[in-house]
Amino acid sequence: MTSSARPLLNRRLAEFGTTIFAEMSALALKTGSINLGQGFPDTDGPEEIREAAVRALRDGRGNQYPPGPGIPELRGAVAAHQQQRYGLSYDPDREVLVTAGATEAIAASLLALLEPGDEVIAFEPYYDSYAACMAMAGGTRVPVTLRPHDGSFRLDLDELRDAVTDRTRLLLINTPHNPTGTVLTREELTAIAELAVERDLLVVTDEVYEHLVFDDAEHLPLATFPGMRERTVTIGSAGKSFSFTGWKVGWITSTPELVTAVRSAKQFLTYVASGPFQYAVAEALALPDTYFSAFRADMLAKRDLLAAGLAESGFEVFKPAGTYFITTDIRPLGESDGFAFCRALPERAGVVAIPNAVFYDHREAGAPFVRFAFCKQTGVLEEAVKRLKALAEG
Repeated sequence: MTSSARPLLNRRLAEFGTTIFAEMSALALKTGSINLGQGFPDTDGPEEIREAAVRALRDGRGNQYPPGPGIPELRGAVAAHQQQRYGLSYDPDREVLVTAGATEAIAASLLALLEPGDEVIAFEPYYDSYAACMAMAGGTRVPVTLRPHDGSFRLDLDELRDAVTDRTRLLLINTPHNPTGTVLTREELTAIAELAVERDLLVVTDEVYEHLVFDDAEHLPLATFPGMRERTVTIGSAGKSFSFTGWKVGWITSTPELVTAVRSAKQFLTYVASGPFQYAVAEALALPDTYFSAFRADMLAKRDLLAAGLAESGFEVFKPAGTYFITTDIRPLGESDGFAFCRALPERAGVVAIPNAVFYDHREAGAPFVRFAFCKQTGVLEEAVKRLKALAEG
């Protein structure tokens, strides 16, 4: 035990305690509630991909340290995916880096590219690891808030432009966006690209939900816009695209200079990870379009099921254009405090959700919003909808 009065946790991380996900998952277990809080599927992805991992294990592929940048098969598959889907050409040997999930890709990118005091603009509400990674890198986060407008959350481009200062180093972009489900439009992305070029900004773009876009939305990688390939680090994830979140396989694509920079940080985080699973993910990325179409259709049906149930239960529902999360407004239920609502919901209805305020620096802006995950089995969602109707009944 230390005798010093100095806090054990350094100042950069002092604001980050146990995550709300851990708290709410523990509450789900304690109360026997349906957990629609944390965003992970409750079924595995394609059987042939799981068997590919088993084959790799049995064949002794990846059971020892894989190459630092990732196995050649996976780097080649990532490059082929980017070319076939988006017309983006990357050298698999110099412009692709495999990471321990997208979270490490974010952390390594920010650690590599930021100097202490550099400002980073991110869209609020944002995935909670963004703030922690910026803090670890010594960066200063500058939130630009997505606000409700016509049934979705939208970006104010004027507010974004005004947020850029001489100290701004990097834009951290997330589309499709967690937690709001917003998918940035071509016009919005064009404006972001023009701003980045004009102000000579680096961009890290989190595109892990690229295969989960619905209705008329279209995923457009920012790196495809003029002047962006040379300044953009693009992040992808096998967990979100193939429903094997525990494998922790992610990647970045970028220029040789940016990949080398990110790898310099990444090698001192995990060094390498997920050896046998890298071989399986290489096969997954080569799955036919029918897989991705069926995956998207399944999630769309689940989105509509849960969205309808939430609306019938009295929530205002913001139907997402992407991801597997639905944001709701609890004020029509006579509530205004998302934290209190989510902590009481397991006892009231036997369902767990997440208060969106945890994704905001300006907590008051997110206070009335609550997020539900629909990446669950249909029967689970049907039971959750049935339980939530208790709210409408009083």
